[in-house]
Amino acid sequence: MKIHVMGPGCAKCKQAEQTVREAVAESGVEAEVIKVDDFQEIAKFGVFSTPAVAVDGEVKVVGKAPNKKDVLGWLK
Repeated sequence: MKIHVMGPGCAKCKQAEQTVREAVAESGVEAEVIKVDDFQEIAKFGVFSTPAVAVDGEVKVVGKAPNKKDVLGWLK
């Protein structure tokens, strides 16, 4: 499983990455968390507002940091 956390590094983007990493650690699911801060790469996902999170190429949230409960649901 590949999880892309997209954002330039603002506070909400850092929060999104931290939440995703914590959820992956808690879930025990084997997943690669990839931080994407290049706007051209982010745009390839069709995302124009950050933070955003995509799981296996499917965008799950845009414009806000997800909560851990949501992320855990995506990992199942």
